[in-house]
Amino acid sequence: VDLAHTLDDYALEIREKVRMAARARVIERRSPPPTTKLPAAGEKYSADVILQREERARPFKTTESLIAIGASTGGTEAIKEVLIRMPLSCPGIVITQHIPEAFSGPFARRMDSVAAISVCEARDGQQIFPGHAYIAPGDRHLMLVRDGARYVCRLNDGPPVNRHRPSVDVLFRSVAANAGQNAVGVILTGMGDDGARGIKEMREAGAPTLAQDEQTSVVWGMPGQAVKLGGIDKILPLEAIAAHIMRLAEEHSR
Repeated sequence: VDLAHTLDDYALEIREKVRMAARARVIERRSPPPTTKLPAAGEKYSADVILQREERARPFKTTESLIAIGASTGGTEAIKEVLIRMPLSCPGIVITQHIPEAFSGPFARRMDSVAAISVCEARDGQQIFPGHAYIAPGDRHLMLVRDGARYVCRLNDGPPVNRHRPSVDVLFRSVAANAGQNAVGVILTGMGDDGARGIKEMREAGAPTLAQDEQTSVVWGMPGQAVKLGGIDKILPLEAIAAHIMRLAEEHSR
């Protein structure tokens, strides 16, 4: 403590700072409104705010397949149960799990420590390889793009979709547009409906789609909504999903 300061000195300093802060607030209130409309508090946005759905030809069938997984409540354990059953020969996997920013990195490292395949937190521009899984960073949307013949991770800081960032709908829409029939869509346990529309778009683009069943889900919100929308080809218990993914991938490569 600076003993040269008296209580009156501190009081004067505090009053001056309060006056400065008040003037700053007045100036801020009088500043012109932004030209870009910002999301209203509590407003629910669709994937359109990040990625417009385009009516275009389906991507051609290739020998390189890809897996897209989305989950929320109960998803960290459900994702683990899928990943620990995936062999090194599996297609590349992109994952969106609703998770806070501080926990996505540790979650990815935990998955890497228990699975045979390599698991990491996705980085912008990172190429997707077979036998690897890429988890969306907390507070950033993960999208799939194509760079020539390669699949690449693209991260986006746009507004939350379905009140989530990362959003499963954003991931699934990007996979539908850029991988189409070469992908497999999987929606796991989770509250709400994020991912339900996106996985339907994947199915419409020719991708086989799977949902975790109600009995093994912590919350059958996201999978249940996907089923109601007609976006699911097959409903499976959690322990059967990895094996079915590999069967689909093997059929695709023939």
